[in-house]
Amino acid sequence: MLLERKKIAMLGAEFLGTAVLTAVVLAVSKSNIGIPYFVSLLAGLTVAAGTLMFGAASGAHFNPIVTIGLWTARQFKTLQALLYVVVQLLGATAAYALYTYLVDNSLPSNTAQYDPRVLVAEVAGAFVFSLGWAAAVYHKLEGGKAAFAVGASLTIGIIVASVGSAGILNPAVALGVQSWVWGTYVLGPVLGAIIGFNLYALLFAPSNAFKAPALATKKKK
Repeated sequence: MLLERKKIAMLGAEFLGTAVLTAVVLAVSKSNIGIPYFVSLLAGLTVAAGTLMFGAASGAHFNPIVTIGLWTARQFKTLQALLYVVVQLLGATAAYALYTYLVDNSLPSNTAQYDPRVLVAEVAGAFVFSLGWAAAVYHKLEGGKAAFAVGASLTIGIIVASVGSAGILNPAVALGVQSWVWGTYVLGPVLGAIIGFNLYALLFAPSNAFKAPALATKKKK
């Protein structure tokens, strides 16, 4: 029973965290102050708060690129990663449904075609964000230190990306704000995270950081 409760809590934390993050991005970006600096600041604060609230339950990814990046760096199990991505997308979808209900209006879908500048901007921003996340993982930061590292790196990453794109850096949030464009707002952040996590592991991670995957269940002796 305890094990089942733990699994439900993990997935529930990812669902709620992603939903809240998407709702905040929607609320701020569609307001009168919806400029990248305000969006980045509020998104960073939201992720930092979510890390403090749900970090112990799920690791507080709230973003498919974090899950995928950790998986490619052999810090996350395949089935768990798949479940995380699914509930993150569901959380973003729920946030969009709530937003459209509250404003009594739907958002037009982003039908933009592939743009290499947007792709590169999303790669660069996600790369910066993933470096902060990787630092928190490999140096085993906890509590406020982990929240600051993750939240601040997201804020900086969004600002960097906003030079050439909407600075979303999150395929789930992209789905929630109706900007699910495969060649830019999905592929770009994923590539940036894969490069960032693996580069950090290769160059900056402590030598003893590769003994066991993050969040893996310890085997009984």
